[in-house]
Amino acid sequence: MEAPLYSDSPFDRSTPNKAQGAYWVGPRHLAGDDGRLYDTVADTLTGLGWTSLTILRGRREPDEAPEDRQVLRSTVLHLSPDTLRWAQWVLADEPFYLGELPVAWHISARADTDSPLAQWSAYFTPDVPGEVIVDFLFALDARDLPAEHGGGPEPVLDAVTAHGWLRDVDRPDAAAMDPTFTSYITLGEVPALIQDATPLPLIAGVDEAGPVGWQAWAEPVFGARCLWAATFSSSVPYDLVATFAGSLSSSAPVLRRVLPESTRDRLLRAPAS
Repeated sequence: MEAPLYSDSPFDRSTPNKAQGAYWVGPRHLAGDDGRLYDTVADTLTGLGWTSLTILRGRREPDEAPEDRQVLRSTVLHLSPDTLRWAQWVLADEPFYLGELPVAWHISARADTDSPLAQWSAYFTPDVPGEVIVDFLFALDARDLPAEHGGGPEPVLDAVTAHGWLRDVDRPDAAAMDPTFTSYITLGEVPALIQDATPLPLIAGVDEAGPVGWQAWAEPVFGARCLWAATFSSSVPYDLVATFAGSLSSSAPVLRRVLPESTRDRLLRAPAS
């Protein structure tokens, strides 16, 4: 069992008592999100000056007290000052799944304000370490042209191999894994319904290959449910994916109070003073 999958409101800041005290832990890619993925990312976006909008959908009976209102769906949208990039907390809304895991954060960018459509999208499930998404967002926020795609895939693989990850023997130019073979990053066909500027996912035939993009995941126990997953549509700039990859594979410890059950025995821990 992993850390809680945020089945409640995005504003529920409670965390279960699954770890006593605070620890500095590693490796980062197995450390989970500390049960605070919404807060960690939302606080960062607020610090960057992004505007947050909350949409609540529900129903209320005529004589019903306000506290008894039934909220059916909730979407939290964070919008950059130039409105070219945005991040949505979608877990409290209708679930969208990567494999068997619900997506928590959906991050997108567009080329200009004349088009309402996203040029690319990135998806992150619970237990993606919050520090990794934060680094991705800092890089996105600093980019003058958030939708401009250039360069090749090599920087992504360089980012992880610089931290000791291994290139896949069969696909050295498109895949790598950590030395314990629990976490992976690969360039290949992305799942259906991943939003991108290209309409190919919607018009491709059954036997046609879809667009390629980067995917990453942690599978602590082979064949069991993944701890987390992330998917980048085909138009996500590779330098942004490289930032994600470098942060994910970083050897720097992270502070945790909640440890994933599936990886706690694999984590190195030191009490935080």
